[in-house]
Amino acid sequence: MKSQIENLIQASIDVKNKLLAEPFILTTIENVVDEIVNCFQNGGKVLLCGNGGSAADAQHIAAELSGRFYTDRAPLYAEALHVNSSYITAVANDYSYDIVYSRMIEGCGKKGDILIGISTSGNSKNVLKALEAANSKGMITIGMTGESGGKMKTACKYLLNVPSNDTPRIQESHILLGHIICQLVEEKMF
Repeated sequence: MKSQIENLIQASIDVKNKLLAEPFILTTIENVVDEIVNCFQNGGKVLLCGNGGSAADAQHIAAELSGRFYTDRAPLYAEALHVNSSYITAVANDYSYDIVYSRMIEGCGKKGDILIGISTSGNSKNVLKALEAANSKGMITIGMTGESGGKMKTACKYLLNVPSNDTPRIQESHILLGHIICQLVEEKMF
């Protein structure tokens, strides 16, 4: 079992080394940080969405931005769109689970706001529909996916596609990227 544990840790390290070797991803992170800082400086908000583990990552990143990361500072308006369980279950029941996020974007998104959609496959229908709604409102769209980018590849202004097809390794890298973004946003703003 020890060697299996070591292999799993090494697999995670290998994906992170691939991230380090991807200059395009590093540049995209810089661009995403600049967009988020600009959004906040102009009174905008950052909305996030995903399903399952990606929903947990969305909520985690939103909490780092709205609470604090390293610095005791003013809160930033960031929210994971799935946290209102009454809304999610009502819309899923009355309409379709596919529109739980896009309907929320229609209600609260505005030009200049940011939507970060997280999906390891890049093909989650409700996340794709949210990105479409955000694009139609003039929001800045950011996707976090696995290697191929899936359908989100063409639905986002910025794509952070982790160079892996292994869901747990992708999710581990998504939270790494989220932490990097939160730290750099906080440093630039405060």
